[in-house]
Amino acid sequence: MSNETEDTAKADRAVRVAALRPAYQADLADGVDRFLAPRRTTCPWCGSHRLTTRLRTTDLLQHKPGRFVLDRCEGCGHTFQNPALNEAGLEFYYRDFYDGLGEQKMGGTFGGRTTMYRARAESMLPYDPTPKNWLDVGTGHGHFCAAAREVLPGTTFDGLDFTDGVEIAEREGRVERGHRGSFPELAPGLAARYDVVSMFHYLEHSTDPDRELRAAHQAVRPGGHLLVEVPDPESRYARLLGRWWLPWLQPQHLHFMPVANLRRRLTELGFTVVAEQHAEPHDPVDLLAAAWLALDHTAPREDAPWLPEPPGAVRRGLRTAVLLAGVPVLVAATLLDRFAVRPLSHRLGLSNAYRLVARRE
Repeated sequence: MSNETEDTAKADRAVRVAALRPAYQADLADGVDRFLAPRRTTCPWCGSHRLTTRLRTTDLLQHKPGRFVLDRCEGCGHTFQNPALNEAGLEFYYRDFYDGLGEQKMGGTFGGRTTMYRARAESMLPYDPTPKNWLDVGTGHGHFCAAAREVLPGTTFDGLDFTDGVEIAEREGRVERGHRGSFPELAPGLAARYDVVSMFHYLEHSTDPDRELRAAHQAVRPGGHLLVEVPDPESRYARLLGRWWLPWLQPQHLHFMPVANLRRRLTELGFTVVAEQHAEPHDPVDLLAAAWLALDHTAPREDAPWLPEPPGAVRRGLRTAVLLAGVPVLVAATLLDRFAVRPLSHRLGLSNAYRLVARRE
């Protein structure tokens, strides 16, 4: 990107931020507690009352106001946001994250991960090398489907999402059909339609993961497969890095399921788990992301509409200085992630995600 283009992009963003600021300030005038539901006293997965606090943190990516708590069930190990975001909170904290101000950044992030998307599609080949059709739930802008088509050229890929990203994906040809809305509400109209249903880092965003799994059982034909990938709350990185572990992603991630819990629930629903993977879905960014989150947290904020006013020249300069000083740390973290930790991630218990392939009986 040329300096002129970069300056134009910054100016455009400044105009958009200024235009959005009054609405955000109005939303924040009554405080952020109104964005949280009442605190639960029982585990949403097993019903146990044995809850302990696992993590207290803030929004480390957008830096929107608010404090968030993750509780862990001592009965089954399920970790969940408590109190959880209510409907107004989901709207507020998702706004300008994947769309709006955040659309270009997230689009670049998700669009540039073709190798990872191909590997996800290839994980289905031992169990169904020629699926006729595939539904990707939580597809966003459909980048996975576009890459997976190169692995499975004979497969029709549809996408489902509650945002307008799925409509863009259909319009731009990355999915054959884009379903917009809630999966559990749309599932009756998709009953037994798909050979494969995938949920890549989708369940952790759901307010009710069990309901989503039941919807998946409805949409997969008998003999078809469900492919699920989620963060692993039992990863040692989750403990070692604490609030700086990127997969905690507060406040967007609401539920974290240990693999034993998810396997058991899939079996109860009528699936047979045919594969469990830990090394393959590991994304080698933990140390880099933790270093970046800490640097970004330390530096003065960049302008955003949820701030009462834009930062002055001194604060902007200080932010630039802090981030530049952290470049050697970021480089070192990247090298460690990719070359030291990645080959040993599963053996050391550091894999940050797991993947299950389950056949519907």
